Amino acid sequence: MTGETVESREMLRRLVAFDTTSRHSNLALIEYVQAWLAGHGVASTLVPNEDQTKANLYATVGPNVEGGIVLSGHTDVVPVDGQAWDSDPWTLTERGGKLYGRGTCDMKAFTAVALSLVPKFQAAGMKVPVHLALSYDEEIGCLGAHSLVDRLMGDVPRPRAVIVGEPTMMGVVNAQNSGGGLNTTFTGFEAHSSMTHLGVSAVHFAGEFIHFLNVLHDELAGRPKPVLDMMPGHTTINVGIIHGGTAGNILARECVMNWGYRTLPDGDHTEVERRARDYLDNTLLPRMRAKHPAANIHTHRRSFVAGLKPGDNAEAERLALRWTGGNRTYAVPYGTEAGIFRAAGIPTVICGPGDIAQAHQPNEFLLDSQIDACEAFMDQMMTWARSPD
Repeated sequence: MTGETVESREMLRRLVAFDTTSRHSNLALIEYVQAWLAGHGVASTLVPNEDQTKANLYATVGPNVEGGIVLSGHTDVVPVDGQAWDSDPWTLTERGGKLYGRGTCDMKAFTAVALSLVPKFQAAGMKVPVHLALSYDEEIGCLGAHSLVDRLMGDVPRPRAVIVGEPTMMGVVNAQNSGGGLNTTFTGFEAHSSMTHLGVSAVHFAGEFIHFLNVLHDELAGRPKPVLDMMPGHTTINVGIIHGGTAGNILARECVMNWGYRTLPDGDHTEVERRARDYLDNTLLPRMRAKHPAANIHTHRRSFVAGLKPGDNAEAERLALRWTGGNRTYAVPYGTEAGIFRAAGIPTVICGPGDIAQAHQPNEFLLDSQIDACEAFMDQMMTWARSPD
């Protein structure tokens, strides 16, 4: 792999071929990237998770000085289970100007373009560096980015801006929602389904909590804040996964709910969790224990993604708009790792190839023209880096 040069689409083909669904390890892809960079004389650093099954990676291309640009991307993708694909999701397939495959849009294309341009970065005579930052487990709560950002910001001279390459059709995004992910476990007490007075159904009480969240969601939807260009312009709540019960004629002893919320950047990101816990602790749990003292409810937060506010990122906005040729910024309702970088004090925007509407879908695709647009963006960035203002 020493000195190998490939164009962006070929690099994307190679990255898509790695099944980096979040439930799997990402090490095969990370090791490939590390070898690719080493082949071009670029050292990289791994930041593994606790059990060493996954890793973040960061590397610096160019002079190791202040004022560089961080290009950030996550390596994991969502599952393809149960989706009807017309082609192998792990094989990049071109049809009608579209590049199909899991991760083409969300978000291996940005990483592929950056990696394929490493030789050009090195030859460009840049006065400030490009820092590559690749994370794990973004799709299940931005879990890897915290340790990545801590190490990166502790090890490299202070960057000037961060570009998170999530799909924005190469528009510049300066605002995103915050979001929390939680698991709530209801513990009831088994009894025969004909003797409901002897037990507590965890599933029934989980259903009451779901109803509470639906009512709360409708209340929050009635308090929109149209100040930001956000759709929908209010806090949202979703119950994603629920597991409970063992048989149709047994009151369920346990039910586990995976749920979460997304709050506008300037909203109260504590409200949903605070009100949910109050309802669980002071309304549902007493009712469950009135039926049986062994009943319990336990909630733990599995993730939190900080929001991104427009006013915090003027320098990153200015540079990204210059490199895209755009004249306006956008807001998005989803969460990314941008809030984590911003919390570290670095101006951050989201800007990458692809349409978020294609993310997580069967037959996920990226318009081929978006590769060209991303390359043009990075070419402009390189030109600026030769004589940064």
